[in-house]
Amino acid sequence: MSNKQVKQLDRVIIRFAGDSGDGMQLTGDRFTQESAVFGNDLVTLPNFPAEIRAPQGTLPGVSSFQVHFADHDILTAGDAPDVLVAMNPAALRANLGDLPQGATIIVDTHDFTARNLTKAGYESNPLDLLGDANDPLGAFAVQPVDLTGMTVEAVKEFGLSRKDAARAKNMFALGLLSWMYGRPTEPTIAFLEKRFAKVEAIRDANITAFKAGWNFGETTEAFVVSYEIKPAPMAPGVYRNITGNLALAYGLVAGGVQSGLPVFLGSYPITPASDILHELSKHKAFGVTTLQAEDEIAGIGSAIGASFAGSLGVTTTSGPGIALKSEAIGLAVMTELPLVVIDVQRGGPSTGLPTKTEQADLLQAMYGRNGEAPVPIVAPQSPGDCFDAALEAARIAITYRTPVMLLSDGYLANGSEPWRIPEIVDLPKIDPAFATAEDLTEDGKFQPYARDAETLARPWAPPGIAGLEHRIGGIEKADITGNISYDPANHDLMVRTRQAKIDRIADSLPPLEVDDPSGPPGHGKAKVLVIGWGSTYGPIGAGVRRVRKAGHHVAQVHLRHLNPFPHDLGDILHRYDKVLVPEMNLGQLSLLLRGRYLVDAIGYNQINGMPLKAAALAEAIGGLVADAEGVTVDLTPQEAGK
Repeated sequence: MSNKQVKQLDRVIIRFAGDSGDGMQLTGDRFTQESAVFGNDLVTLPNFPAEIRAPQGTLPGVSSFQVHFADHDILTAGDAPDVLVAMNPAALRANLGDLPQGATIIVDTHDFTARNLTKAGYESNPLDLLGDANDPLGAFAVQPVDLTGMTVEAVKEFGLSRKDAARAKNMFALGLLSWMYGRPTEPTIAFLEKRFAKVEAIRDANITAFKAGWNFGETTEAFVVSYEIKPAPMAPGVYRNITGNLALAYGLVAGGVQSGLPVFLGSYPITPASDILHELSKHKAFGVTTLQAEDEIAGIGSAIGASFAGSLGVTTTSGPGIALKSEAIGLAVMTELPLVVIDVQRGGPSTGLPTKTEQADLLQAMYGRNGEAPVPIVAPQSPGDCFDAALEAARIAITYRTPVMLLSDGYLANGSEPWRIPEIVDLPKIDPAFATAEDLTEDGKFQPYARDAETLARPWAPPGIAGLEHRIGGIEKADITGNISYDPANHDLMVRTRQAKIDRIADSLPPLEVDDPSGPPGHGKAKVLVIGWGSTYGPIGAGVRRVRKAGHHVAQVHLRHLNPFPHDLGDILHRYDKVLVPEMNLGQLSLLLRGRYLVDAIGYNQINGMPLKAAALAEAIGGLVADAEGVTVDLTPQEAGK
């Protein structure tokens, strides 16, 4: 006890890794909740196989959860872990390449059997060579611990089978890490008491394993140092830890409340969007109705029907589902009904990488329909921002009578961060402005395709109001009357009018915020602008911070609205010598910016199913700054990912 030291750190990145049956997601989530309760700023990165149960002990079956927590504002889950907890040989091998020199590895020795080593591709046990001249783990601080063996011994009083007893090893590991980093233990104990309330032996075994791990750290001579990461300063308010999918669901509920409309979700389960359906199904008290449809087309069809009937229609999916819904999205464009279409993007094409992240559906959202079928596009930048993006999508859909695409992605959907719960009075009011009998002409006729002078939106007239009966469907509409029309001049007019309506949305958007400490756009010292959209916000911000910390100038802009673009975007782009566009695709926003504004947008593109790394992005930014200003940019003394 007297030999224990406590060291201060400003941040730590921890990755829990094991077989997909080892409970790594639960372990990481509990550590995250402990850190949130403590008051650290944090960002997480869950990473798991697409298979329900990949072969045990194999590299494809490795599941991991990374959490970056700090005493200051952070933007990413971190480029590389400072600590790896590896529960088996496959977890060690799969994650070793991500570790920086000097990183700590806590490894469960129990599963390093000849069979498991072979499954993971090891010819010999790397733990047998610790300290040798040819130690393959010599660059790291390795702590071999028999987590499984100590767990089984600690819980033997509860009479569980060895297999069931060993399952609590993740809680032993969580207890050890909670001791190492001074995490509060009460929230996890309370969680376990509730989670396993119906099975006392399992409940008591998990709690005992958790406490045993904590006590092991406190008493063993193997761990002589614990670490303290103080709470981060945050604006006053009530905070909770939130994932992107949960925030999206709450944003949709808020959209219903703020507009006074019932919310209808017609959806078909698909990774990584299914959690939105699961969450919304819990909120009938807020007027939310959910339908798990038999397929993607039925899901959006039911949502369009709900919008026609006067609800806020919503459908959720991922890229493959958007492909199936594309004809129905065109129907919503033609009928000009409010509809929120949420695409939680994942790796593609086809089934692609169901559990990995990507940003490659932007052009699909822009153009993935037959005919001229313009659709507004909104993209959140962080898990918590998914709430505001969903509310904004609802505002646009209801105000302009149009389907709206919301582009989230797997990183945002499953990742989490502290979220300041907004005050209801601060949320925008949304007026559905339903048509009434007062909208009839002097001769008593209803004009379903008349236009609001400001928004160009047509009247929204749900069935049931006498005098507002009208024809609707996918055949081209006559201007004003909405009758079926094959007239060439009318079609030209309606196509241009639908496009003009989407363009009018830009009139309601605030000016872009340019993050350029060197001065106003075009008048400061920065010659390089980094522009992004969606979940690249964190890595871009972290990369920009690193370049600035090295004493150089760079500006940053992040887009929430991708169609239409904000009015001032073109002017901002032309005020900088070089424009860098980091994306998790092959350059889709770059293509749009080049085509629209004739700027030489330079792409920084990565498509590996993982978020961009801040350190590599900082090097790319630094290279552009060096080129633009004719200076030498050296980032090596700085830390990455801050």
